[in-house]
Amino acid sequence: MEEVRHDNTRQSALDYHAHPKPGKLEIRATKPLANGRDLARAYSPGVAEASLEIKANPDTARDYTARGNLVGVVTNGTAVLGLGNIGALAAKPVMEGKAVLFKKFADIDAFDIELNENDPEKLAEIVCALEPTFGAINLEDIKAPECFIVEKICRERMNIPVFHDDQHGTAIVVGAAATNALHLSGKKFGDIKIVSTGGGAAGIACLNMLLKLGVKRENVWLCDIAGLVYKGRTTEMTAQKADYAQDSELRTLDDVIGGADMFLGLSGPGVLTPEMVAKMTDKPIIFALANPTPEILPDLAREVAPGAIIATGRSDFPNQVNNVLCFPYIFRGALDVGATTINDEMQIACIEGIAKLARQTTSAETAAAYRGEKLTFGTEYLIPKPFDPRLMGVVASAVAKAAKETGVATRPLEDPAAYKLKLDGSVFKSALLMRPVFEAAATATRRIVFAEGEDERVLRAANAMIEETTDTPILIGRPEVIEMRCERAGLPLRLSDLEIVNPQNDPRYRDYWGTYHELMARRGITPDLARAIMRTNTTAIAAIMVHREEADSMICGTFGQYLWHLKYVREILARGKLRPVGALSLMILEDEPLFVADTQVHHTPTAEQIVETVIGAARHVCRFGLRPKIALCSHSQFGNLDTDSGERMREAMNLLLLREVDFDFEGEMHVDAALDPETRTRLMPDSRFEGPANVLVFANTDAASGVRNILKMKAGGLEVGPILMGMGNKVHIVTPSITSRGLLNMSAIAGTPVSHYS
Repeated sequence: MEEVRHDNTRQSALDYHAHPKPGKLEIRATKPLANGRDLARAYSPGVAEASLEIKANPDTARDYTARGNLVGVVTNGTAVLGLGNIGALAAKPVMEGKAVLFKKFADIDAFDIELNENDPEKLAEIVCALEPTFGAINLEDIKAPECFIVEKICRERMNIPVFHDDQHGTAIVVGAAATNALHLSGKKFGDIKIVSTGGGAAGIACLNMLLKLGVKRENVWLCDIAGLVYKGRTTEMTAQKADYAQDSELRTLDDVIGGADMFLGLSGPGVLTPEMVAKMTDKPIIFALANPTPEILPDLAREVAPGAIIATGRSDFPNQVNNVLCFPYIFRGALDVGATTINDEMQIACIEGIAKLARQTTSAETAAAYRGEKLTFGTEYLIPKPFDPRLMGVVASAVAKAAKETGVATRPLEDPAAYKLKLDGSVFKSALLMRPVFEAAATATRRIVFAEGEDERVLRAANAMIEETTDTPILIGRPEVIEMRCERAGLPLRLSDLEIVNPQNDPRYRDYWGTYHELMARRGITPDLARAIMRTNTTAIAAIMVHREEADSMICGTFGQYLWHLKYVREILARGKLRPVGALSLMILEDEPLFVADTQVHHTPTAEQIVETVIGAARHVCRFGLRPKIALCSHSQFGNLDTDSGERMREAMNLLLLREVDFDFEGEMHVDAALDPETRTRLMPDSRFEGPANVLVFANTDAASGVRNILKMKAGGLEVGPILMGMGNKVHIVTPSITSRGLLNMSAIAGTPVSHYS
C-alpha cells in the first residue's frame, strides 16, 4: 500500500510539471504589440531611445527595462535539496520552482540559470558577467565549501545584491525562530549553550547569524560526521568549521550534548537520540532541520522532554523552518531601494520582522489557508506561516529601512509608511482602494453591531477593528460560544473587551421586544411573536439596537438569504427618508476597480428606482476617491431595441438629464461598449464620457448579480460589499461568501459618519 501511495504521489508530481505545458514558467509581454506602431516602439527604431538613455545614465535601466525587478536564480546543481550533486540540468525544476516562489510571494520576476561549471572561481566569473541583466542574484544549491568562495567573489565584484539563500535564508528563519523560542523560555542569546550538527553552508551560516544575535562563540559546540570539531582536528575540516573548533578532549555529540539549551541540526536523520535529549536542559530548544527526515522526530523528543520547543524543516510538523518566509521579501526590499548589497543589518531586520509578526494575532487570510490549525504564538507557533500575506509589508519594509540606514540604498525611501502601505496593497487587493474610507471612518468613533456575532469571520473582523480602528464592535451571540470560538481561533479577544448582546439572557430583552411590538403591532406581530423574534432573530435584534440608537450601524448576512435579512431591515429601519434603493458591489480587479449595481434589492427596478441606484452609486464611488463614470446597461444599445430593459433605461436616462446631476453617465448600452471606449466611439461618437465606465448599472438583479459572480470566479475579482444604498449608512447586508477582511472593509464603510455621504 505504501508503494502504491508513493507511485501515485510521484506521478501526480510529474503530471504537475508536465501539464498543461511543460515546466512552471513562461515569459509574457507587459506592453501591447498589436500593430506596426507598437512594433516600432518595442523594437527598431523606438527601442534605440531607451538604449541611448541608459548609455547616458545607467541608473535609468530600472526605468526602461525589467532589470530593477529581475533576479537571477543561479546554480550548478551540486547540492540540490536532499538530492545531492545531481547536476545542473536535473536542478532546473527546482530553480524554476524558486522563480515561481519569487513571483507568487513578492511579485519579483526571476530567470533560472543552470551552469555546468564546478570550479568555484570560474562559476563566480560567469555570475559576475551577468550583472547587466539582473537587479540581484540568488545563488542556490551550490555545495560547500565552494559556495563560500562563489559568494565571496560575487559580493566583492558585483554592485548588486548577491544572496546565497541556502546559507543566509536558512540562517534568517532560524534566527527568527530562535528569537521567539528564547522569548518563550525566558532565556537570552548570550547565556545559552548551543550544540550543532552539520558543518555545511546552512549550518555554518546559522551559527554565524546566532553569533550576530548575541550567542558567545565559546558556547557553540559544532559536530559533523567525524564528531566534535576540535582544535587540531584534520579530518573533514574546512576553514569555516575551524572557526568553531573547541579546545576540548570531548569527541562525540553524546559527549557534548549535556546541559545544552539548544540543539541545531542541519545534518541527517536519527542523529539526535532521546537519550541525548534527556541530557539537555529542562524545556530544551530543538531545531531538527534535516529533510526529509529530521535528526529526531518531535514525538520521540517529547517523550523525554515534554516541554521541548521543537522546529523541523517539514510542513507536517509545527514550526517549519522554510526559507520562503525570508528570501522573497528581503529581495523585494533590496530591489525597491536599489541596494548594492544585502548586509548584516538588513538580514537582522528581516529576523526581527518575522519574529515580531509571529507574536501578533494571526491574520484571517492565514487562518483560512491553514484551516484547522491553531495559529497562536507559543511553542507550536514560533514563526509565521508562508501564506501570511502580512510578511510582504512587514519584512520588505524593515529590510528597505535598514538598507537606507546603513547607506547601501541608492534610492532610499522618502516615506517608509507609504511604502509599507503600497506593499500591503499589493497583497491585500482592497487596501489602497479602501484607504480613503478608513481615513474617513477614523474621524469618528461609531458603534457597529454584528448580527452574527458567533461567526469566526465576524470575530476576526471585530478583533481587527479593536486593533486597527476607532470603532466599537458589538456582537450578538452567546458569550460562552464567542469565548470558545475565540480560543479555538487563537484570537486574543476576551469577553471583557467586547460588548455582547446575549439573545438568551440580556437585561434589555423586555425593552427590545417591546420596541419591536410597538413598531409592528399593526402589521400582524403579537406580543408573543415579538418575544420569540427577539430571542431568535439576531438581524431583528441588531436593527432594533440601531433604531433605539444603541448602535450607529449594523452588519448582517454572513449566512442566510439577502432578501430575508432585508425584510427585517425594511420593517424596522426603513422610515422617513430612509429606504433601500439598491445594493452596490465594488469589484477590485487586476487593472482597475469596477462597481456593479443593483445586485440584490430590486429584481426589476422601475426607471425611478434605476435613477436612485445611479445617484447612490455615484455618491459611493466618490467616497473611494474616484470620479464616477456610470453606464446604464441593457441588451438594447443606444435605442436599437424596444425591449423592456431598454425602455426603462432610456426613461432613466431622461430623468437623469432633467435632474442635471454632476457626474458622468451614459446609456443604454452593452457592457462591451461601456468598458471599451473605441467600441463606444464607433457606436456613439458623441458619448457623454471618455474612457471606460467604472460603474455598471443593470436593469435587473439577475444580470447585475451574474456579472458580479463572473468577475469573482473567473476574473479573480475581490468584492467589497454589497453596500446597501439609501439607508443612511445605518445597515449593510453582506453575503455568505464574505471573508473576514471583507467584513473589516464593510465595518469601515459602516463606520463613516453620514456627513461624508453628501
